[in-house]
Amino acid sequence: MKESDFYRVYSDYLREKYGEKVYKLPVSLPTTCPNRDGCVGTGGCIFCGEEGGSFENLSNTISIEDQLVKNMELIKKKYKAKKFIAFFQNFTNTYMELETFKKYIKEAIIEDIVEISISTRPDCIRDDYLEFLDNISKEYGVNISIELGLQSVNYHTLNKINRGHTLAEFIDSMIRIKKYDFDVCAHLILNFPWDDIDDIIENAKIVSALSVDQIKLHSLYIVENTELGRMYKNKEIKLVSKEEYIERVITFLEYLNPDIVIQRIIGRAPEENTLFVNWNTSWWKIKDEMLEQMKHKNSYQGKKFNYLNGKALKNL
Repeated sequence: MKESDFYRVYSDYLREKYGEKVYKLPVSLPTTCPNRDGCVGTGGCIFCGEEGGSFENLSNTISIEDQLVKNMELIKKKYKAKKFIAFFQNFTNTYMELETFKKYIKEAIIEDIVEISISTRPDCIRDDYLEFLDNISKEYGVNISIELGLQSVNYHTLNKINRGHTLAEFIDSMIRIKKYDFDVCAHLILNFPWDDIDDIIENAKIVSALSVDQIKLHSLYIVENTELGRMYKNKEIKLVSKEEYIERVITFLEYLNPDIVIQRIIGRAPEENTLFVNWNTSWWKIKDEMLEQMKHKNSYQGKKFNYLNGKALKNL
């Protein structure tokens, strides 16, 4: 039993696209987020720690090229890898002056980098930045992908987590990005205490209808010195159980377009400074349990993908 029996696996997609295994190399920039510095809000999302959603990056005081080369040398030695993706991961990597953005992106164009992946917010997508990326792709023959933090389609949940944007900004960013030949990966958290199974289904429907190319699922983890951490300590929230999380992921996959690539099925975080992560269970054990359940239920990605292209006309 393997993942690809049940959903479209990211590593398989990369192998199909590039002809061999490809590895992501995280890049850390000295940047921030409009939801922290007062432009959109302050304090950031209630779950976001000081690392800005990343705990595996090298210091942002190291040049981009040096960050890539250091990680590349390690991966080449360990896995005999030849091709890599430069992943601008932490905080909001388009939240800077355009000329600064151009400088950083150009620094990542080095030998053996076949793709540049940029993680950002839906309200930080603008046409001139996209036009620059398109020109870079054509000039240097490097692919571009953009990872957008949506987290949930539920307006009330987005407000609760102090996200600073709604679904509208995500739709706008998708329309703009899809003018170009860029892959888009949407990030979703399926175990928010304020979401229910209907929200999970709507998550799948929305990203399918908007032609998202890839999905990265995160399980909500709780970090010290965050607003969510305070709420957790004060017992203001009731966490979703591991069993319910697995059920939510399975339901999400069943309603998801089967063409969408699954980058990740569950997140992970270090135990240090973390109050709650993955029900004190290894991420791979949770994944294996989910696959067992999918096998038992004859479940697979796209099983219930029947709601687009004039659903009401199908029986006429």
